Amino acid sequence: MDINYELYKVFYYVAKTLSFSEAAAELFISQSAVSQSVKLLEKQLNQTLFVRSTKKVRLTREGEILYKHIEPAISLISRGENQLLNVSKSGGVQLRIAASDTICRYYLVPYLNRFHQTWPEVHIKIINGTSLRCAELLERNQVDLIIANSPNPALNNNMTLCEVKTFQDVFVANPDYFPLEDRTLSLSELISQPILMLSKQSTTSAFLHNLFLQHSLELAPAIELSSNDLLIDLAKIGLGIAFVPDFCVPKPAAQNLILLKTKEAMPERKLVAAYDSSLPLTESAGYFIELLRN
Repeated sequence: MDINYELYKVFYYVAKTLSFSEAAAELFISQSAVSQSVKLLEKQLNQTLFVRSTKKVRLTREGEILYKHIEPAISLISRGENQLLNVSKSGGVQLRIAASDTICRYYLVPYLNRFHQTWPEVHIKIINGTSLRCAELLERNQVDLIIANSPNPALNNNMTLCEVKTFQDVFVANPDYFPLEDRTLSLSELISQPILMLSKQSTTSAFLHNLFLQHSLELAPAIELSSNDLLIDLAKIGLGIAFVPDFCVPKPAAQNLILLKTKEAMPERKLVAAYDSSLPLTESAGYFIELLRN
């Protein structure tokens, strides 16, 4: 069928919002134009796509089938447009990366330096956010690739994942306040201590809570923050025991910190580089991922 793309675009926004008025606002056209476009599409397809009532709009079975196919097509076109727009705005090639503050500071800096030495003409744009937030940015095509913690429920099947590093999380404390260097602590013993950890919006928080739940323990942290650096600073002054990735811990002896030993082994976690499988990977992004992998 030779059906105008704009009709499918209008259908997509109505199906997404389930509102003719909201679709009109997003498309910057009148509600009447939206209604006429939907009617024309239904006529050309010879199918009823929406059930209309005075209170709400819902998709018919045929409408749901069409939406499942239209949604990825519209998203793919939008991502392609955004990619071209970003190249135009930057005045040339741009590499957009998203990662957390901790991953940027303690892992990415040397790789960014090596990349810049090889590709000085490429503008590097870095966006900071939690690993969950980074995955959302990738899904919306606001970045070319992300470096994030795994496991991560926000990483989906539309993303290609490349493992670039394994690490373990550790508990650190000031021995003047927590003289525990000669002990091996169980999680049930640790739970009675003031635990300093990342906020609930992080994959690290979900990981630690799940670890305690696996041992039928409910964790109630003393302090939750958005910065591993600040957690370490608070541990140094004796406010509690910080739970942080091992790659961001300074040399304990020089910082008046000790690594606590636990009876239960800390499961390994991974850093992964992820990109959208449905879009071609740029040469610069591919080179950066190879730097991380090698």
